[in-house]
Amino acid sequence: MIRPQDLLCPKPEGLYCAPGDFYIDPVRPVARAVITHGHSDHARSGHGAVLATRETLDIMGERYGLDFAQGRQAAAYGERVMRDEVEVTLVPAGHVLGSAQAVVRWKGLTVVVSGDYKRRRDPTCPPFEPVPCDVFISEATFGLPVFRHPEDAGEIARLLRSVAQFPERSHIIGAYALGKAQRVIRLLREAGWERTIYVHGALERLNALYQKHGVDLGPLAPATTGAKKDFAGEIIVAPPSAMQDRWSRRFPDPVAAFASGWMLVRARARQRGVELPLVISDHADWDEMTATIDEIRPGELWITHGREEALARWAELHGVPARALALVGYEEEDDD
Repeated sequence: MIRPQDLLCPKPEGLYCAPGDFYIDPVRPVARAVITHGHSDHARSGHGAVLATRETLDIMGERYGLDFAQGRQAAAYGERVMRDEVEVTLVPAGHVLGSAQAVVRWKGLTVVVSGDYKRRRDPTCPPFEPVPCDVFISEATFGLPVFRHPEDAGEIARLLRSVAQFPERSHIIGAYALGKAQRVIRLLREAGWERTIYVHGALERLNALYQKHGVDLGPLAPATTGAKKDFAGEIIVAPPSAMQDRWSRRFPDPVAAFASGWMLVRARARQRGVELPLVISDHADWDEMTATIDEIRPGELWITHGREEALARWAELHGVPARALALVGYEEEDDD
């Protein structure tokens, strides 16, 4: 009998596929890697050969330089790639631009490694595609019933109401450089904000990459041009680290906003000095995770990182055997 662990098993470097001799999202340099998406805790430099979507390879090249791996292979969504005896297919994960689930098939066994994912609509990337499988490997970043994220449109509406209420102040939105910043900008455009959005210099290259791949972000400008008074009533998007830096002092009485799933936790908002918390996450919340498991109905659920115990318990109660892999090296707040 072929067991799932004969196909994929956890090692210090990450999830290892012995029949195909490759790792998925390894945390250390390896000879062959399949990368689900471009966030730095999943996509690291120094590997021998890397298989990923074209968008993810471009993101890695932008972040690490063109020599980030000895070799690279781009796979389109749905394209079947053989690694020795193992078939690998990348399908959308709905997390950020280029994000993918790795569907691994071998001798009639199918294991889906979701990477990071979400189920709600994101105007910057294709939606998550459920794949029937024997084993579904899920994250659990927000794997507690308390994490039920509101609709994105409502959070953006709160932001725009604040801008209208305080026309003499600027609004600085802390948003992670890959995925969250571009999504917030795109959501603002969909909500009718047609004016220039000002961006921190750390976002400019990834914004350009998104535009190159067909994500229209509208008029953008560096947040370093103009006098202090010129930014009254304007929206600025910056990495979270810049919000408490001297850089933010050049704006008139800024309203500190932060777009993150963790903004549901008031203590975290207070710790960061956030005046306007925006609950916008690039990860599945509790309802999305449990609905996904219920929809796929895998033979087993494996959980890579996050709040494993609650999700594993829910799965067991709903007839899906579950186990926590407790993989290390995946951060919870770099892309939430």
